Formats: sequence, structure tokens, C-alpha cells
Amino acid sequence: MQLSLFARLVYVISVVSIALSNPTGEHQCRLATPQPSVFPLLDEISIEKLHALFANGSLTSVNLVHAYIERIQEINPSLRAVGEINPDALDIARALDVERSLGRVRGPLHGIPILIKACPASAPLSRTLYSLCSGSYALVGAKVSRESPVVARLRDAGAVILGKATMGEWAQCRSRKASSSHGWSAYGGQVLGAYYPQQDPSGSSSGSAVAVSIGLAFGSIATETSGSIVNPAERGNVVGIKPTLGLTSRDMVIPISVRQDTVGPIGRTVKDAAYMLSAIAGKDTFDNWTSTQPFDVVPDYVKACDFLGLKGARVGVPRNGIDYYLDSSTKPVMVAFEQALQTVRDAGARVIEEANFSSFDAPSFARNSSIVLDTDFVGGLANYLASLSTNPNNIHSLSDLTHFTKADPREEHPDRDTYVWDRQLGRNLTSSSLESFMAYQANLGMGGKEGVIGALDRHKLDALIMPTFASFHLPAIAGLPIVTVPLGFYPAQTPLTMNLKKTMVSVAPNIPFGLAFVGRGWSEEKLISLAYAFEQRTMIRRKMKPYIRPTFELSDQLEPTEETPYKLKVQYRPQNDSPRFGQLVIQKMIGRLFLVRSWMWSILGFQQSLL
Repeated sequence: MQLSLFARLVYVISVVSIALSNPTGEHQCRLATPQPSVFPLLDEISIEKLHALFANGSLTSVNLVHAYIERIQEINPSLRAVGEINPDALDIARALDVERSLGRVRGPLHGIPILIKACPASAPLSRTLYSLCSGSYALVGAKVSRESPVVARLRDAGAVILGKATMGEWAQCRSRKASSSHGWSAYGGQVLGAYYPQQDPSGSSSGSAVAVSIGLAFGSIATETSGSIVNPAERGNVVGIKPTLGLTSRDMVIPISVRQDTVGPIGRTVKDAAYMLSAIAGKDTFDNWTSTQPFDVVPDYVKACDFLGLKGARVGVPRNGIDYYLDSSTKPVMVAFEQALQTVRDAGARVIEEANFSSFDAPSFARNSSIVLDTDFVGGLANYLASLSTNPNNIHSLSDLTHFTKADPREEHPDRDTYVWDRQLGRNLTSSSLESFMAYQANLGMGGKEGVIGALDRHKLDALIMPTFASFHLPAIAGLPIVTVPLGFYPAQTPLTMNLKKTMVSVAPNIPFGLAFVGRGWSEEKLISLAYAFEQRTMIRRKMKPYIRPTFELSDQLEPTEETPYKLKVQYRPQNDSPRFGQLVIQKMIGRLFLVRSWMWSILGFQQSLL
């Protein structure tokens, strides 16, 4: 972008000013205590602690971003959780540090690095390869006409978009299960879980969960059509929130089904996830489903984090919806589940046993879902492709995508087949066809009045409580919310179970599993309250560490010097011809010239318009 003559003049003056005041470009800070232990471990640090360190000058967002990048570079060759690091991340962090130094903090996520799953479009990353390709070479190099509102909301909240998390190609909507594997994509490779060698990470949001589980970012954004937030979250020993359909915008997110897709957060703790949900929720003119929100102001979901949240609550156990999925591998999960129910009772909740679904016909709703997802994907994909501003491989339809995938050897066809796409193309139906409509209506009934909503209403419940592995099917087809939290780990003598492709370990000692709270539409506050109360009483996440984790920590950026107890070793010099760098230095110069904050921000707004 070309600068005006005035902006260039201010740019030159400010570059000279900052160069004279800081000729080395080093970022230095004096620690509150001269001990590296002032910094908690990055896979456990809370957002409150981060802001305390920001406030006392012990830490900057640049330092935090640098530490996460170091951790990604250290561990990613083994687990492949991150597909792309945002090349602008350090610039963005420095800009946010400047804002903080001038007294402007946008909110709790100011300066906090977050990863985004590879399917929501993010404009600043669109010049690089993996930004919006959904793991496929078919869309490598494609660019979007606008950014996903979810990403834009995070950016407005002050988050640093650290990069893109690797995902299962096309959200696991390409191959039959035995032909491919969770978390594999042609471009990103195979994501692996961190709790057992060659662990199946589960679900398409696998990179988002694995990255959070080992501290490669503070949190991540994921998507779910049926299980792809909650399943990876449980296998990563982290928290996932699958929101009510319509709470978060799906605009400019590569779609599977407009009638089932949701975008939600994955965090280490319930509170971490609640911070992110508050930032990304809200109405959006490009996604009509968000107009059904029953509020104009998004709730502060962090305020729902109440240690006493279970006291007086009524939670039900739909045994028939759990029993259908039981097998030999789920026995340790059910032992932990029964113990969790006692914890819930001890916390003051009433547990209603046999709060069953009036109808639970898994084969029927699976058939209906197949029709709904097949017809939605064909039309939704075409609409998304039409919105691209650059489409280097001329992919305009599912037929084009299928031909490309079969022809490009990097896509590993036929070893990883296109069974799902072939079926979708063979239906010769659209999402507005009678058959698709009837399948969707049938599923709404099975998931709603005959399923979750019926059980909640009959027993006057606040939520259902289930093992995560059995929780997501009905909420997926009815658009209802789920919060999953860590429940336990497979015991030491657990026999190994391989995935259907026989390439990864699905069940093994130390692999985590989760507990899910399921509720009515728009009941996220209640579910968060219940989940937080359980989490804080059990702290299960801390009881098992991954078998592999990064070693780089915030304290590794420090070294003793003669002038100060410790000096940050980060040597960060933005390119002086970068428009973003020009904006940064102009902001800093104006901040020095003006002490009256109202005048300062008026002028900052003016210079931003010039850039």
C-alpha cells in the first residue's frame, strides 16, 4: 500500500526517533524478581498471570509470541500440529505492545497468541500457502475476498493470530474411515496426539487440540460438524466448547453443512475457552443463522465460571444414549464416569439417572445426516469457491475438486479414496430437495424433542452429563451446545487399539478421555458454569503429562547482564520498509509527543487511515 507524502514524512521522522532511542533493536525488561521462575510453564500459564506479567513489565507480547514460535519449531516436526506460522505475528505483537504502553488494552485477549484451524479465512495469512486450503493442495495459493468474522473479532479483541493449525483434510469429509485417518491432510501431513507415540488425535480439529495440549499457543479456534471440537479436545486433555448453531458466524469458513457447522474454542481450561468464546460470538450479517441469537449483547461467559456452579443443579444421565456406544475399550471411561457423577453429587447437584431419550435410533439419524451433509456440502462448497478472489487451480465445484484430488499424486489417491465425494456427486440432490428437507426435519426431531430437549424438559434438567465419546451425535443434528472437560486417562495395562487404517493408536495407556455437559440452545453460560465447577474440583488435566512436549519456556529468553539482572535475548528487527512497521513507529512517536490520551487516540486514528 502506498503512503501519502505526509505519512511518509512522519514515517521517516519516527524511524529516526526510534533508531536514536533504541539503536540495537533489542527488547529489554527488568523482572519483578531476578529469577527465571517468575514465569510459569507455558502449557499451564493462565491469562490472568500473563496480564500480570504484561502489567509489571516482565513480559511483552513479542516475547510471548517468540516463545510460542520457538516451541512450535521444536516440536512440530514430530506432531505436525501447526500448519503455518503467521509471518506477521511478531509485527502484530509489537503493535499491541505499543498500544499497551500507551495505556490502551482492548480486553482480556490483548496480546494473546491464538491459533486458527485451517478452514476459517484470515486475510493477513492469505499471501501464504496453508491459510485457507483445508489441508488440500487444490486450494494452495487461493485468496479470499474477505476475512472470516470470527478471525476479525479475535483481531479486534487484541489477539495475535499466531498461525494456522493443521486439520483433517476437508474436515474428514473426503474418504471412508478405513481409507484415511483423523488429522491427516495432503498439505499438512499427519497430526499426532501427545499422550502416546503415534496417537490418533481424533477429529478434524486435531491440530487445534494438540497445539493447545502442549502449549504451542494460549488457545485455538476449531470447527465442528459432528464431534470435531469435542473429540480432539478430549484426546488432548483440554477443554472444547461446541456452541449452539448460530452463536458464532460461519461466514468465510470452508463449509461442510450450513445446518450443522459451528465454530468454537479449544483451551486448556474452561475459563480460557470462555474468554475466547466471548470474543468470537455475536451476530453477523453474512450468516443469517446468527440472527436467531436471543440477545443483542454477547454474554460474558467468563462470569459464568463459578466454583459453586453445580450447587442446586439438576443433571441427567441418558443411559440409552451412552449404552449404544459401549465396548471393551470404554470400560475405563465408564469407571471414571461413575466417579465423576459422585463428584457432581458431592458438589451439590442432583443427578437424575435414566434420563433417557424417548427415541434413540442411531442408524436412522446416521442415514439422515449422510443425506443432509452430502447435499449441503455440494452447494456450500460451490458458494465458497465462488467467493475466492484468487483460485489458482480453477476449482469451482466438487466435481473439479474430485478430479484434481484423483490426479495430483500428493493427495495420495487411491490409497486415501474420495468415497464421500463420489457418493455426494452420485446423489444428484440439492440441499433444497424434498429428500434433504425431510432428512433434516427427521433429525431435528430425533435430536430435539425425542432426544436432548425432550430429556431435559421431562426431568426439568439444567443439562445432560455424558462421556464425551457418546455426547456429540444428537447435539450435532439438533444444533445444541456441548462443553467437554478432562475426565481421566486409560490405565497402564490398557491393550492397544489401532485406528481403522492401522496407522495410529486410538486407545492406549495414558491417552485422555473427557466428560461432556450437553444443554439447550443458548445455554452456554449454564454449561460453562457446570463444567468449571467440575474442573476446579478435580483438576484432572494436571494428573498426566504428555509423553512429548516442548522444552522452550519464557525463562529461556533471559540471560544475565551487567546492567540488569536479566535481558531478553529476542533480537527482533522489523523490516523498515514494512507498512506495518511504519504504522508502529508513527504510533510510538505520537505517543511520545502527546500526553493527553484523547488527543493522542484521535491522531492515531488519523494516521491509521493514512496507512
